[in-house]
Amino acid sequence: MNIVERIQAPTPKFFIKLRNISLVFATLGASILAAPVALPAIVLKIASYIAVAGGVGTAVSQTATTADSEPVNNNGYGSPGSKW
Repeated sequence: MNIVERIQAPTPKFFIKLRNISLVFATLGASILAAPVALPAIVLKIASYIAVAGGVGTAVSQTATTADSEPVNNNGYGSPGSKW
């Protein structure tokens, strides 16, 4: 499954909620960074971390799918026909 198929595949409900929360964090961090007033350096540093964490959380949540890309055997390793 390539990245385009993965993004277009159905997303589980938990990851939809996580994606929306991450979008809020990314927006919050970006709005603080773009504020037209002078803010202390620590506030800007925290806002940048929040924005990055929101962006990463959004990307990871969007690529989670409900479809399995490869079936697993009973012991949880590899495909059903593989020895290991």
